[in-house]
Amino acid sequence: MNELDFTLDAKALDDDGHIEGLAAGYGNLDHGGDVILPGAITASIAGRKSVPMLMYHDQKRPAGVWTHFQETSDGLLVKGRFSMSTTTGREAHGLVKDGAIGGLSIGYRAIRDRMVGKARHLVEVALHEVSLVTIPMNEKALITSVKSLIAAGQMPSLSQFEDFLREAGFSKSQATAIAGKGLAPLLRSESGSDPSEFLAALAAQART
Repeated sequence: MNELDFTLDAKALDDDGHIEGLAAGYGNLDHGGDVILPGAITASIAGRKSVPMLMYHDQKRPAGVWTHFQETSDGLLVKGRFSMSTTTGREAHGLVKDGAIGGLSIGYRAIRDRMVGKARHLVEVALHEVSLVTIPMNEKALITSVKSLIAAGQMPSLSQFEDFLREAGFSKSQATAIAGKGLAPLLRSESGSDPSEFLAALAAQART
């Protein structure tokens, strides 16, 4: 079974154990070199009433169930609920609420794919489960994580900020230079300046 990771918006969570998030993003390359094409999951979710919610792809640690699936322009949106009557379900709910778990990851089997350069384009996949994971490895997940940090008034890491700038359209050399001159001194606390103005400018860029 293969895996693909995506970000989880913890704001889409309530105290009753309901949760929603993007389980699969379309068209973007993850760090494993895979790209899910629009429609790749359509046949697999047709008529499905539920998909298991696991912790870290561990079949011995079910945390709940996904019961609603909607294909959007961004990817597959899933909605479900934690099994609050179980220890694992309550643990998973608490970890997501606290921000310790920040991603969703699909467990799937590739049915049809093709290589485009060095990337594997997934044309059709069979969806087996959707897991909760600590660190999503999809590139868009990193960008969303930066925006979440900004919204919380926190500072992203240097590598996260460089990835953010690349996503915004800067070249690799430009992103490295901007991050080095702008963020690195703040991370090292050498400038002694208040990062609020820097974060405000970054937040404005994140909203574009």
